Amino acid sequence: MRTTRLLAAAAATAVAAGTLSATPSGAADRPAAKPAKPAVLARGLLSPLSVAVDGPDVYVTQNFGGTLSLLRQGTKKPRTMYVAKGGAEVGAVSARRGTVTFAVSASDKQGNYTSTRLMRIGDSGKARPFADLLSFEKKRNPDGGVTYGARGISDECAAAWPAEAPPAVYPGVVDSHPYATYVTRRTTYVADAAMNAILAVSPKGRVRTVAVLPAVPTEITAELAEGLGLPECSVGLDYYFEPVPTDVELGPDGKLYVSALPGGPEDPSLGARGRVFRVNPRTGKVSTLAAGLVSPVGVAVAGNGDVYVSQLFSGALARIKKGSSTARTVRQLSMTGDVELQGADLVVSTDVLPPEGAAPDGKVLRFRR
Repeated sequence: MRTTRLLAAAAATAVAAGTLSATPSGAADRPAAKPAKPAVLARGLLSPLSVAVDGPDVYVTQNFGGTLSLLRQGTKKPRTMYVAKGGAEVGAVSARRGTVTFAVSASDKQGNYTSTRLMRIGDSGKARPFADLLSFEKKRNPDGGVTYGARGISDECAAAWPAEAPPAVYPGVVDSHPYATYVTRRTTYVADAAMNAILAVSPKGRVRTVAVLPAVPTEITAELAEGLGLPECSVGLDYYFEPVPTDVELGPDGKLYVSALPGGPEDPSLGARGRVFRVNPRTGKVSTLAAGLVSPVGVAVAGNGDVYVSQLFSGALARIKKGSSTARTVRQLSMTGDVELQGADLVVSTDVLPPEGAAPDGKVLRFRR
């Protein structure tokens, strides 16, 4: 699933039609007091979908613009660190002790990814590739054994399935789109939105699968079938959508926390189907931490175990308190992208996808959590 392109198209359509949800998960629990005005670290950005924090420094990618920039404290303008060639996408940035890791994804005219590589900028200041994720996908295809779509559908019903609808059933395809990274001393964890998997990459570029996320079932109701032109025989079946991981962070408990879109339409048209998963990096065991989210695309984990999750189409920034499975809105923003912790503050990108025809005005904000 080519997540950023699908998100951009869906966002433009939803904004133009005025269909974005105004009542995201936890909306009833918003604080009555007006929150303090955030500091604007940067603005006028094109698709700032990925943010990283390293001490006082903040890094941001402009995915569709193919750039990586540094927002250094005390300076007014971002400093460009990397520009991709040939219109390639830059994203999945993370930083640790002055070393910056990010992904460069090149595609053909049809939008098919032809190369997805992890890059690293260290002391030399030069970006160097260290892992080839698409090659790994072609060899392993982690979700190749997963069946998506209407599992259990009869041959007769599948034969009546309309060609313009998503496939009746299909296996995990060969595709790679690294959407987020998290770096520890020995491992780079990757949320690959097209593999539907969490990967681990060694310093020398060896890639392995940590976990494949579970597919997201949605019941085909009579109303849904009529709206999509699906055959009557499909009513009552569950359609299993791809899980689409969008961020990965390591918590203080040693577990990975992963935000995931529900596949299919990422907007709220089929309901709030996004989730945050907890993944054991040693065993690959996956459990659901919270559900009922609208397009979760970023996650951050505080030292006390609280989890913050950004939701693109609702614009909501929510908190899942340690020991809870409920996401409650703490800030209402606009087209919220990534979220990171910086001490007692949160750093968040907003307005990451502009309305159709509007000039890009993506922002990076910082405010007290």
